[in-house]
Amino acid sequence: MSLFKRKNNTDTGKEYGPEGSGENRKKYPETDTPDPDGKNSSKDPRVPLLVADHLVYEYSRGTDHLVRALDDVSFSIKKGEFIGLIGHTGSGKSTLVQHLNALLSPVSGTVYFKGEDVFEKGYDRKKLRSKVGLVFQYPEHQLFEETVFADVCFGPKNIGMSRKQAELTAYETIKKVGLPDECFYHSPFDLSGGQKRRVAIAGVLAMKPELLVLDEPTAGLDPKGRDEILTMIDSLRADGEMAIVLVSHSMEDVAQYADRIMVIEKGKKLFDGTPHEVFSHIDELDEIGLAAPEMSYVMRELKKAGIDVNTNVLTIPEARDEILKALG
Repeated sequence: MSLFKRKNNTDTGKEYGPEGSGENRKKYPETDTPDPDGKNSSKDPRVPLLVADHLVYEYSRGTDHLVRALDDVSFSIKKGEFIGLIGHTGSGKSTLVQHLNALLSPVSGTVYFKGEDVFEKGYDRKKLRSKVGLVFQYPEHQLFEETVFADVCFGPKNIGMSRKQAELTAYETIKKVGLPDECFYHSPFDLSGGQKRRVAIAGVLAMKPELLVLDEPTAGLDPKGRDEILTMIDSLRADGEMAIVLVSHSMEDVAQYADRIMVIEKGKKLFDGTPHEVFSHIDELDEIGLAAPEMSYVMRELKKAGIDVNTNVLTIPEARDEILKALG
């Protein structure tokens, strides 16, 4: 019997995820890792940290206003990956990421974290939410303690760290996100927008997640604050262990920082590949109203003008090098 079965929450008496439950729950074998997309190389020693398997989610079920927000979405995430998740407002991005730490339960399909079905009866979802940290859009709205230090300590204490451990972790995390020492005992509400965003991110990082999911982390920030937040987020993967999923409307941002991009359109996964692979579909992206990075259009115009350049260029440095090459 397969250990990797599709979950169906709408049927009774069906098999849900891996066989067994509680302490006896079986994992998918790490030597034979499930791969819904069929893209993982068997020679790659990094097994997936998380697998989403045929996720379906519907809003307003049982009414005339039924909306299928996710429609058979599958993918895997490996340790250390930086994934950009893009799509229009209402495409299903936020719904999708809320399945990754079981804030939402699918109608069918399931999510495996480190080999275990997170929707299996008896699974410790509180622990999951410390390991799959989700930073919502405008996360500063979740700040509530009197000081920055107390706010960042809250999460570690809540998952069972001792006071000493929580304070040490909070200190290290606040430094990691680049906040100055003088901010430690300030009210988080007295900080700038970018600094508040850093405090909120630090509060999630302090729980030492293995996967960090950020839903539009630069929304509402000025260009300077936006660049600082993105640079800080990019620095978090320095040790190559923590995976990051960045939900964004900015094609330039995901092109610059992500190793891999997934495009969600009307609840379906449309593309999944490297930035250059995904943005090579520039015409298809245009058809659904998702523009490619601006440099892609600049290079296409140069090509039309007779300059022999590669049009699959995403960033300003790439464009500069390509133009210099073409001009000899």
